[in-house]
Amino acid sequence: MTRRPALRLAIEYDGAGFAGWAEQPGQRTIEGVLHDALAISLGYRAEVRVAGRTDAGVHATGQVASLAVPGGRDVPEPRRLARSLNSLLPDDVAIRSVARAPDGFDARADALSRAYDYRVLTGPPSPLRRHRTLRHVGPALDRPALDRCATATVGRHDFTAFTPTGTQHVFFNRTVLECVWRDVGDELVLRVEADAFLRHMVRVLVGTMLAVGRGVRTVDQYMALLDGAARSEAGPTAPPHALTLVAVRYPDDPGEDGRTRTRVAPRPRLPFGVR
Repeated sequence: MTRRPALRLAIEYDGAGFAGWAEQPGQRTIEGVLHDALAISLGYRAEVRVAGRTDAGVHATGQVASLAVPGGRDVPEPRRLARSLNSLLPDDVAIRSVARAPDGFDARADALSRAYDYRVLTGPPSPLRRHRTLRHVGPALDRPALDRCATATVGRHDFTAFTPTGTQHVFFNRTVLECVWRDVGDELVLRVEADAFLRHMVRVLVGTMLAVGRGVRTVDQYMALLDGAARSEAGPTAPPHALTLVAVRYPDDPGEDGRTRTRVAPRPRLPFGVR
């Protein structure tokens, strides 16, 4: 089968005004506004694949999408396409770059891992960050307990407890390559990198860890959830506005077919704070 030419789009967006990435009838979505802009720029409806289908309210600074060029059509000039799209897209979505990718590149299937940051404000209220952080109110969080939870999350586990019961997922095992809390000024930021994520997975991880940090749950109770416990046994789903998709990793040295797909062995870690 002929592998079609492809372009790789790096995308940033403020998810507050969207019903998520995936196009939905009657809803404002990132995929929807991108398709509209591409149709005007290219003159046809392009086939777009995205690395991570973010939920409503979730932001992205490192989203990646691939555009497959139909047979018989010229490959768009990357810089010109980026300028055209940014002139058409709303202010809460931007194309950071467009680049030629290996033929057949698929932003979703070829991704080795995705990384998210969840930001918790532990200091005084910050009006400028109220749409980007979850504010913790009350006694100081038990930081050693949070760190133990994060360390236990690394590896391959059954994350059934960390996704809604009504789900289209069939398999619930995921490999977490990195999970760590770091102090960034007056914020606690959880970085989670995994081969793939279940719906709401990071937000339930955060909600449950914070319950441990507040003393409502124990670390042992948290660790027991990683063996496929029921969703009802985990903590609440943290709100989406403090979650950002920050990076997607692809093979630096793909095989001859350009599709290295190893997803189990840990990969080199992303520098913290990379956007």
